[in-house]
Amino acid sequence: MRFMVMMIPDIYKRPVPGDFTPPADAVEKMGRFNEELVKAGVLLACEGLHPPEKAARVSFDSDKPKVTDGPFAEAKEAIGGYWIWQVKSREEAIEWARRCPAQPGDVLEIRPVFEPEDFGPEVARQERELMEKIGRNK
Repeated sequence: MRFMVMMIPDIYKRPVPGDFTPPADAVEKMGRFNEELVKAGVLLACEGLHPPEKAARVSFDSDKPKVTDGPFAEAKEAIGGYWIWQVKSREEAIEWARRCPAQPGDVLEIRPVFEPEDFGPEVARQERELMEKIGRNK
């Protein structure tokens, strides 16, 4: 089973300075955690994201898409990064999440990823063809 694990950092509840980068010791700890995930064969992908101040949203409320630059006043939680994990169960994903060197106040949200087969054989076939086109064989 694949899961997307999203980091919702506590620091994003406040405006973040334009030159913000996480502290070096936090980056080092997270790097070691990511290495554990790699060694266990769990990690498929991971990326950190810039703060909401550097984001943009495209909303589709009318005939013409509307672009809004960040930060977003109505957002209470912002994603700071994500992982894609391949594990045997939801429980295993939760156990890995518990080992994450998150800061006090941070939250990890764990969500299963739809598999193409969940939508039937035709969608699964189309997904395989798409992955072949972009050079990713599943």
